[in-house]
Amino acid sequence: MKILVPVKRVIDYNVKVRVRPDGSGVELANVKMSMNPFDEIAMEEAVRLKGKGIASEIIAVSIGTPQARDILRTALAMGADRAILVDATADVNFDIEPLAVARILARLVEREKPDLVIAGKHAIDNDMNATGQMLAGLLGWGQATFASRIEIAQGHAVVTREVDGGLQVIRVALPAVITADLRLNEPRYVSLPNIMKAKKKPLEECPLAALDVDISPRLKVVRTIEPSNRSAGRRVASVDELIDKLKNEAGVL
Repeated sequence: MKILVPVKRVIDYNVKVRVRPDGSGVELANVKMSMNPFDEIAMEEAVRLKGKGIASEIIAVSIGTPQARDILRTALAMGADRAILVDATADVNFDIEPLAVARILARLVEREKPDLVIAGKHAIDNDMNATGQMLAGLLGWGQATFASRIEIAQGHAVVTREVDGGLQVIRVALPAVITADLRLNEPRYVSLPNIMKAKKKPLEECPLAALDVDISPRLKVVRTIEPSNRSAGRRVASVDELIDKLKNEAGVL
């Protein structure tokens, strides 16, 4: 079984994001970047499936700027066999929209012919939560989103999904697209020997023109603002006063 894992370069989750003074987006200059945490979980799951003898090859894919090589090297150090960088833009502030990403991935799937695509459920920079679903739609494959457990057997994936009402277990035929939720696993620590080994693994750079995909944006960011500061709490003398304020002032009842 061949598994394809898309990974995205985003601002590290430990960094406090700052909005640019003109409100055109967030500040990316001199900011620590890393692999999207949910993509890291997806990669860990693919490596575990290979460790069980279920997967034979893992391909990591990133779409964006040449700087994405660093997260692909991280993916290779985690256990991916090879990596593909789709050089789609030179502008780090240009965010490729989910539909364009899905179309690029669909072209790579046609070329690589994986049996399974495991992706993060969303990227922490734009919170779109759309790429996996769009990719499944373009390919005509089954999909299982928000996976907290994956079992592969007899040409099917049995996936436990986290839904509003609790857990849902579904069975999807392969090939399929699965998106990873937070509780699927705990990604491994990348050791120095594996980092050194990753430097010898193949990393292919593919120009966007070779895939013939239009990535022109369909959305326009009008303005980016920081969330308002949390206001101080207020003491109430009784439950009746609390209910009154929740109903008449906060409007939550």
